[in-house]
Amino acid sequence: MKRKTNVHAEDGKQDLVITREFDLPLELLFKAYVEPHIIEQWMGTKVLKLENKKHGSWEFETSNPQGNVAFVAHGVIHEFSPKQKITRTFEMENAPFGVQLEFLEFEAITSDTSKLTMHIVYKSVAHRDQMLQLPFAQGINMAHNRLQDIVSQLTKHSYDQAK
Repeated sequence: MKRKTNVHAEDGKQDLVITREFDLPLELLFKAYVEPHIIEQWMGTKVLKLENKKHGSWEFETSNPQGNVAFVAHGVIHEFSPKQKITRTFEMENAPFGVQLEFLEFEAITSDTSKLTMHIVYKSVAHRDQMLQLPFAQGINMAHNRLQDIVSQLTKHSYDQAK
């Protein structure tokens, strides 16, 4: 049975929790969030900057099919513990949502499966609810499906080359 991304948002609270189990070892799930060439594939975005360290910063840019910039996001990494957690801010340019705080936790379930838990805190309940009015849950589920597929292919390719 295919695992799906779950978005849990309690009424009246300014945060949400996203969970997803992946058929990937912990190390590979973590790499999917910290290696630019992998991020670019599953997120469909260009990584302009990614400093995976405490007080590091990051910036991503997505263009439409005509090559016009459609989306720019950036933030600061506040905590970086390899294969365990990333705490960062996330801000979209020209968006009404403001800065959000993201706590990403990575955990091994078995040697071949892992879990991602994202706790996202918004400035207000209104900002969180505004984000949820977008096809947010559908979008993150689709992105996580791509992550699963792409990283699985990368590992299969690496395994085949090692033979």
